[in-house]
Amino acid sequence: MKILLLGALVAGTISVAAQAKPEATGEISYPKGSIGYEALMRGDNARAISQITTSAKISKHDPAKLLNLGRAHARMGQTEQAAAYFKAAMQARDSVDLVLADGRVMNSKVVAREAFANLQKRVATR
Repeated sequence: MKILLLGALVAGTISVAAQAKPEATGEISYPKGSIGYEALMRGDNARAISQITTSAKISKHDPAKLLNLGRAHARMGQTEQAAAYFKAAMQARDSVDLVLADGRVMNSKVVAREAFANLQKRVATR
């Protein structure tokens, strides 16, 4: 089973993921910039989206890629795009375990469901 590391987790939503040991941070085992880690950590969501979408080395079905795209779009207020990426991560054929920034381990589909639910709550409270 593959384990991924999330670099940041805010109110149940994901921000970034990379293959790694739980104590590691950043884009471990991913080409630098391919999942937008540093850009997301700096809050540069447009750059993160650009990096993630232009990275041909990562499958378009990779849960880390989908979750990070969803997070970046959500931060930019692009809720429809964010929802589409979170749904894609929920429906992905493969799922992986994610090690969250706080040390919890969660399945990528569970993280996607939580991110989607939190996005829906944000939209409903507007």
